[in-house]
Amino acid sequence: MSTKFKFITLCLCYGFSIHAQEVLTKDEAVALALEHNYGVKIAKNAVTVAENNTSILNTGFLPTVTGNAGATYNINNTEAEFSDGTSTILDGAESSNYNASINVNYTLFDGLGRHYNYKRLKEAYKLSELQARETIENTILQLFSVYYNVAQLTDNLNTLKETLRITKDRLVRAEYQFEYGQNTKLEVLNAEVDINNDSINIINIKQDIKNAKRDLKLVLGANYTLDYDVETEVDFLIQLQKDSLFEKAKARNTALLQTETNIAISELDIRSGKSGYLPTIGLTGTYGWNKSNNNAASFVGVSTNTGLSGGLNLSWDLFDGGSTMIAVRNAKVNLETQKLEKESILLSIERDFNNAWDNYMNKLEIYNIQEKNIITAENNFKRTEEKFKIGQVNSIEFRQAQLNLLSVELSRNAAKFEAKLSELEVLKLSGELLNIQF
Repeated sequence: MSTKFKFITLCLCYGFSIHAQEVLTKDEAVALALEHNYGVKIAKNAVTVAENNTSILNTGFLPTVTGNAGATYNINNTEAEFSDGTSTILDGAESSNYNASINVNYTLFDGLGRHYNYKRLKEAYKLSELQARETIENTILQLFSVYYNVAQLTDNLNTLKETLRITKDRLVRAEYQFEYGQNTKLEVLNAEVDINNDSINIINIKQDIKNAKRDLKLVLGANYTLDYDVETEVDFLIQLQKDSLFEKAKARNTALLQTETNIAISELDIRSGKSGYLPTIGLTGTYGWNKSNNNAASFVGVSTNTGLSGGLNLSWDLFDGGSTMIAVRNAKVNLETQKLEKESILLSIERDFNNAWDNYMNKLEIYNIQEKNIITAENNFKRTEEKFKIGQVNSIEFRQAQLNLLSVELSRNAAKFEAKLSELEVLKLSGELLNIQF
């Protein structure tokens, strides 16, 4: 092995060790986003609050217990005349009173208001879970929009590097030919200009990659600090069936499920409002202690009382000015509004799904055409390159073939990721986005 070849091999190995970076896989990116994305965290907190609200401690089904205590101290000037005709005058007579009690209040019946409110809280919890799921789906779409942008730019960078390599080879060939008098200096200058243009394109796309990675870091919750590469290969779910997915969209779409939950909440609001027409029955109980230290004018010097007391009370708003009636009427109107909203969403889902499906099919077809176009462009470039080497094609024609291949490769790269993002949009509309392997 020649010394020159050993040196080149060493440089290549060294360069590989420098530029080898960790690969952030799609699955890892999804896991990081679900754990650290701020929008997802906020949505999860909202679910936690809704879950706390469904606790029996927040329903009114438990009694309330209150404790009371007090003390009074008096200094009075007293003139007292007793029934036997005697009298007394006390200056600065002291007396005091101490009391403590525990009171229990429990609502036995409130027109079933608590019952329906509890059910409403459970539906609200279900609604918050659906809202969190929608946030997660939108975040995943946002994640892959940025992730595939990085992937596309990475593919484009590799393509541009290959273009630059070919242009540098052309420069070397042009310099040798000029040195031996086989062409003019113009061929060398043209190659140098093309190298500069290719180098500028690489500089620009490297900056684009840095910007795109910052965007990706933002979606990941600014938690991923390592420099990294991304996966550039995509797998299309060729087993997707339009009719099956559309049926799932009508059953699992998050916007539709939220509307159905809002309908259930509106129905419970009507029942809860009607509870205002019924009486409220409550149970009260008290255990108390009372001690009085009386002054000399009293027949009893010290008295202490302890004991239990209980009672049953009934409250019935026979007429509350019509507020309950208006509340029930408004709840019925809200229910009708939610039903209309559901019908509107069903129409929107049908339109959006068909648009997304057709867009996906078109993007996939374009990608497949671009794949075939690549083969044609590569064959054309190879033939042009062979003719260029034997002098049958000039550098301008060679450069044009090179640019044609570059354009086709960049278009293929764009088509690949646009098709995949369109597929993910279809899966989101059908409610299947969270059920696939990325």
